Amino acid sequence: MTPDDSPFSLRLARDDADLRAAQRLRYRVFVEELGGDGDLVDHANRLERDRFDPLYDHLVLFDRRRDPSIGDHAVGVYRLLRSDRLPPGQHYYTESEYDLTPLRASGRRLLELGRSCVDAEVRNGAAMYHLWRGLGAYVLEHGVEVLFGVASFHGTDTEALAGPLSLLHHRYLAPPALRVRAIGEHAVPMDILPEHRIDRVAAMREVPALIKAYLRLGGFVGQGAFVDHPFNTTDVCLVMDTEKMSESAKATYAGGMV
Repeated sequence: MTPDDSPFSLRLARDDADLRAAQRLRYRVFVEELGGDGDLVDHANRLERDRFDPLYDHLVLFDRRRDPSIGDHAVGVYRLLRSDRLPPGQHYYTESEYDLTPLRASGRRLLELGRSCVDAEVRNGAAMYHLWRGLGAYVLEHGVEVLFGVASFHGTDTEALAGPLSLLHHRYLAPPALRVRAIGEHAVPMDILPEHRIDRVAAMREVPALIKAYLRLGGFVGQGAFVDHPFNTTDVCLVMDTEKMSESAKATYAGGMV
């Protein structure tokens, strides 16, 4: 549970107002901060949204110190879709960028994570900690076995990202049973540099904090990256098998929601 003296409260979005608050946070981060765009982005109302939103659960972190009437009180969000809730014939968002055949064929309980972001003013660890605890409670409640989803580097110049992308490929490539693959004309290889040419310290410094957090928990990356020009990002697909997490990593997933 979130401590009573914490400024944060965490819950699954329970109505349209909660969802709009999450979409306003996404607009602040993905559109205003990172320069992204999309067909259903509502610039007039400052909402970052897409056709997938109605299918998903939205885990939202609110800041009690902010006035909810303004609509900017959501400070963290995860978008979640379990395999048992995927409608027949429907695709995951990730499948616009990656072939998920190995995961779909595994017969295991899957959870797609997406649209994860934290407000710049509280991007200090505490907010992300509360989101991780809530995500952990969700995973445990629903018996999720494999988590996956795209995570992004800012920018679309893969040569500028050669160090961190190559490091992820050589050191964190998913095992064959979980190795999803980037697809389409915007798929690019990640092994841009041979391993011996990578400055590992400098390369890891360039890896976004969210990706590093998954790696510390035992996560992997899929084969290849995907250049998302509308969102001004280069995406990798993260995959995490909960059975292979260490006990210390699993402890990070202990928690709850209010």
